[in-house]
Amino acid sequence: MTLLNHCAEGPTSASPLLLGSSLGTSYALWDKVAPELSITHRVVRWDLPGHGGSAPGLVGPGTTVGDLAGLVLALADSLGIERFGYAGVSLGGAVGLHLAVHHPERLSSLAVICSSAHFGGAKPWEERAALVRREGLAGLAENADARWFTSGFTVPELVQAHRDADPDAYAACCDALAAFDLRNRLTGIAVPTLLIAGREDPATPPAHLREIADAVPGATLVEIPGASHLAPAQRPEAVLTALRAHFGGLAGRGMEVRREVLGDAHVDRAQARQTPFTARFQDFISRYAWGEIWTDPTLTRRERSMITLTALVAHGHYDELAVHVRAARRNGLTPEEIGAVLLQTAVYCGVPAANSAFATARRVLAEEDGTPG
Repeated sequence: MTLLNHCAEGPTSASPLLLGSSLGTSYALWDKVAPELSITHRVVRWDLPGHGGSAPGLVGPGTTVGDLAGLVLALADSLGIERFGYAGVSLGGAVGLHLAVHHPERLSSLAVICSSAHFGGAKPWEERAALVRREGLAGLAENADARWFTSGFTVPELVQAHRDADPDAYAACCDALAAFDLRNRLTGIAVPTLLIAGREDPATPPAHLREIADAVPGATLVEIPGASHLAPAQRPEAVLTALRAHFGGLAGRGMEVRREVLGDAHVDRAQARQTPFTARFQDFISRYAWGEIWTDPTLTRRERSMITLTALVAHGHYDELAVHVRAARRNGLTPEEIGAVLLQTAVYCGVPAANSAFATARRVLAEEDGTPG
């Protein structure tokens, strides 16, 4: 079977995230978002049939959104991806809704961007399909900017992708939009769902996304000012922020654990000092150190504290040691147990290192517990 053209980015061991594009575009729609998402996810963005590098013969007259969803599942299967997060724009978003309704076992979470549970009825899409089959895409491409972006903004590469799309495949995708209506199935969607609306979007206005958000249990709606229909291209930073928050479960859980171990006051100070330069490092800490390592149930938090104290002494990180002496107390270690750990470091890390460590720990314990210095 011929597969959808796609681009894979990020570590293959990371959580998979598939990205679907809108009618008339290519996966270049995600150029300003996908590389950042691939830091934490195995990102796979794909082209619609007849768009970008995907073969036009994958679809024909009467194609449905279900047919497109089947092609996405075939792509995932070919890559060995069983369960994945999914984000899609417009028609790509409709594919995500179909997957959530008909194949919920394949989705871990869903983001629907500038899309709808229906697209204004069949007639406009049937008329557009007939026009494209008769005259090609040149005319439609001329006013793509007005349909996709706010006044004065454009992405030439996407407009060119519109001109280059295969007319028959484009028309088949119009057929899919004409037949699509999942409004009566939205309440059955159970995967975590995010809706992102472009506040200036004339094609799928915010009311369309609000309709989905109101129906899907627990869904979240984000409206992006200054964005029209192709929000990932026009407002990539805002879209990226929303997607990171939605798909970054490890960071969210990691922040909870970080606060439990280090305390709110310490974490609040770290967050207050955060700058754009350090933001990604703070996210890294929350996801990997606290979201993966400290949440692993193989070791208890008491055991992790003892290991951490030892490692910090070994490398002479005494400021960080002070933080983790406090954390060790919060994790249930007594001053006597902390002292025993530091005595062990005298044997394996050296007496001078342990001497400095005892001085640091004595100061912290005196502050925390009133232990005599």
